[in-house]
Amino acid sequence: MDKRPILFLDSGIGGIPYCRDFRRCNPAETICYCADRRNFPYGSRERTELTVILTTIMEKLIKTINPKIAVLACNTASVSALAELRQCFPDLPFVGTVPAIKPAILASKTGIVGVLGTARTIEDPYIRELAAASNAGAGCETGACEIIGIAAPELVTFVEQRFFLANENEKNKIVNEYIDRFRAAGADTMVLGCTHFLFLLEEFKKEAAPFLTVFGSIEGITKRIESLLDDNNGVLRTENNASHQNRLLLSGTQSPNDVWQNMAEQLDCSVSLLDEL
Repeated sequence: MDKRPILFLDSGIGGIPYCRDFRRCNPAETICYCADRRNFPYGSRERTELTVILTTIMEKLIKTINPKIAVLACNTASVSALAELRQCFPDLPFVGTVPAIKPAILASKTGIVGVLGTARTIEDPYIRELAAASNAGAGCETGACEIIGIAAPELVTFVEQRFFLANENEKNKIVNEYIDRFRAAGADTMVLGCTHFLFLLEEFKKEAAPFLTVFGSIEGITKRIESLLDDNNGVLRTENNASHQNRLLLSGTQSPNDVWQNMAEQLDCSVSLLDEL
């Protein structure tokens, strides 16, 4: 039995959907969600700078909470620094959250796949490499799909600062701006390539139908974490009756606002500042 927590790390609230889904499926496991508010947003940072940031915060988290699995609940962080973090911390299993490009390519008939993400994710060669590896089984007539990437830093900010205040009309309006651009480019599938955008997954699906099929990656990440827990006869699993304390950690000195307090209640977490640990 391993009572150590599973860590979910993002620059803000973007990774909450992954954490929430995992907890729903695995209520006995202890979770720790860390929002690196001090360095928000990750998407505008260069790869080298972001790797240093993530390595530094991961060192502190290993010392303070000693996780048994670390989930980079951020597409930008995963695309930019997952390999380096695995090399720096070889004893800690990492789960990356990469955009769901493969299923989008396999489902495309027009041969054009839209990817909505941060600038860092859209510009990274990894996206094209992932697409090239997935094109072998592409469903489009040409046998190879074209990736149309749109960087949407303003949508990250919307989710982080406005989502819980916005009404449905406002949410639908902002998602349609991107849907219209992908439709104009001829795409028939669309990937939400930033974890923040998963808060708007249902709005994207509803507004995009029937012209675009929208892909996220929540269920796949939960299954990947579960597979690591079940390896080696479940040595990393926690017993169902074990006591645990879920935690929500925030970097920076600003006190948790109502949004974070609400998130802590949803996840049944205590909330505290990382710098005070």
